[in-house]
Amino acid sequence: MTLPLIIETKPEDWTYVSEGGATIVFSYRGPHNVQFSDHVLRLRKVAHGSSNSTLLDSNSEQPDDSMIAFQENIISKLVPSEFLPSLVVVVLDEDWLRSLVVLRNGDRPAERRQTDHIDVRRSKGVLATDLIGGTPIAMEIKPKWGFLPTECHLSPETAALKTTTCRFCMHTSFRMEQGGIGTTYCPLDLFSRDETRIRKALGALWAGWYESHGSLNNLRLFVEGRMAKPDDDHSMQLLAHFLTADESTDVQNLRESFTSALAQALLDSPVLPLLSTLQRTLDILDVEGLSKLYTQTSSGSSCDGLGSLVPDPYMEEWEDFVEVYQSDHHSWDHTVPSPGHIRYYLMAYLLSATFKDCSIIIRPKSTQIGSFDTTIIDMDIKSMDRLGKWERLDRKIVEHYKSSGSQRRCIDSQRISQSGCTQLSEWR
Repeated sequence: MTLPLIIETKPEDWTYVSEGGATIVFSYRGPHNVQFSDHVLRLRKVAHGSSNSTLLDSNSEQPDDSMIAFQENIISKLVPSEFLPSLVVVVLDEDWLRSLVVLRNGDRPAERRQTDHIDVRRSKGVLATDLIGGTPIAMEIKPKWGFLPTECHLSPETAALKTTTCRFCMHTSFRMEQGGIGTTYCPLDLFSRDETRIRKALGALWAGWYESHGSLNNLRLFVEGRMAKPDDDHSMQLLAHFLTADESTDVQNLRESFTSALAQALLDSPVLPLLSTLQRTLDILDVEGLSKLYTQTSSGSSCDGLGSLVPDPYMEEWEDFVEVYQSDHHSWDHTVPSPGHIRYYLMAYLLSATFKDCSIIIRPKSTQIGSFDTTIIDMDIKSMDRLGKWERLDRKIVEHYKSSGSQRRCIDSQRISQSGCTQLSEWR
């Protein structure tokens, strides 16, 4: 199959949509093109001054973006295809990318421009289904962690906190201490399957979006293919036209209409229960239990941190992992995990992180008024070298929350207590 070439379009045919920590997204707005119309272009970013840019020489063949193979070979076995966007490889061109940077870099948030830039040395990118354009309104939610850990592998110092307050709420408290923007959003409300709690979560997401002037990334709203901001009168009028009966731009009226529409959409969709199940079954030990198991099985090499010196899995290993997850995982006794399964548990935690960090796009169906489609996006493969950082961050977050005196209670309606737990320190 012949791969589409980005040089068949002009840089000015693409408009900035949004970006995350690793990728930046542009939407095609040029003349009709079978390969590019109704698609977005996902490009990898690289930190300023980084030596890790994809510096293969021009005569070398760069591999396809790992996101595509990961979705095709791994994610698609865990998530029905109807909830996934299509992804295809597109061949890039350095001069074309540099022109795009000149044209669109000013559209990016200032804090992003200060941190990183498009990796112009990449020879391949990703074309994905355009879930933002072609529809009057689209909403992106980053749900985050949808469960509380069981007490089984937690230390006596952390068990009470971690089984009472969810990771997101503790992390929010930590970020606020560091000068970040606060939010009252709790993911466990969104994942609860209870309409009242879902509406509460959506109301908190809206409030965070409005009060932060659209800078919090747990909720993004798009109208006519562009990111909407609370201080943009045109955007607010379009939101009101779609969400409200009287097209009133009154903030409270808009918030109520938003929560009502999305609450029903989420209740009708199996996406959130699926994400919650995948998150909690893959992160079965918590990072504390994973760290203890790793220490016991690493022959002294754990001094560099969790997962240190452990190579990233090959795609074939990921395929084998999914087979084990779907066949043997649920019959294992995870209260006493086998040291022989340490690599499996490390990979499981990485995959859980993918589902904790993904986003969902909710947009109206073109054929049914009041009905919505929900699609899961941003399911990047995670690297082993991030495990140590996550372990240290987890410790910092919990220590801060403990010292803060906060006592927020988060309710995990799907949580099943594990009885007969054996502390990892007691394993033989």
